[in-house]
Amino acid sequence: MKHLGIFILGALLLASCATNKRAAYIQQVQTDIPTAIEQDYQIRIKPLDRLTVTINSKDPELAAPFNAASSYNSLNGLSTYSSSSNGNLQILTVDKEGKIQLPIIGEIDCDGLTRNELAKKIENTIRENGMVHDPIVIIQFADVKFSVLGEVARPGQFSITKDRISLFDALAMAGDLTIYGQRENVALIREENGMRTVHYFDLKNPDILTSPYFYLQQDDVVYVTPNKYKAQAGEINQNRTFYLSIVSTVVSVATLIVTITKIK
Repeated sequence: MKHLGIFILGALLLASCATNKRAAYIQQVQTDIPTAIEQDYQIRIKPLDRLTVTINSKDPELAAPFNAASSYNSLNGLSTYSSSSNGNLQILTVDKEGKIQLPIIGEIDCDGLTRNELAKKIENTIRENGMVHDPIVIIQFADVKFSVLGEVARPGQFSITKDRISLFDALAMAGDLTIYGQRENVALIREENGMRTVHYFDLKNPDILTSPYFYLQQDDVVYVTPNKYKAQAGEINQNRTFYLSIVSTVVSVATLIVTITKIK
């Protein structure tokens, strides 16, 4: 009996270890060893992005002409422009050439820049042209998003609220993988420069941390593939529905036959 108990305990421990290996992220990584992040991987502006641009100064009247004020109705394609003395919100769409048009300043090339880089570029342009000696420019993304689909708790589209967001950030916002999600088969779909690429991740592999796809860009789509158990569960449910339908039909026909026989 004692040996049987030890055997059962050992089997349970082995099963637990196997389950942990299937579910745990970033396995067998070297701990406490700093690894340099080769790039900043910040979200960079690209064509068709929508930006909010606010230009301020210690003298509000000097900054007013640079602000074509609009409300968030412009996200629906409606814009009403007017001068403002308090740096009101203006939402601008980056054109296909990667440029935006600003009041007074004119055309600004912003393709590939971060928010802060674009803000500094506009500030320098204003200052160098002697328009305002102390401009303060604030750039925000108006509606930059990414999507997470498949076997996660809360699939959907999510707003990017900071300059750098990782794959794990995205999965956390979607409520993490369900028990049916394949941790070794997570796809990231990206479109840039007129090309579409699909990259697959193994969330258990520590090499994921050094992948150039680990940090997301705007409009990325993360897809978590369902595992075989989800497919089997779906097939079982379909078969159950099919057989219940057959049984229901048979019972109905039998009832009808019995009723007709009694009438005769």
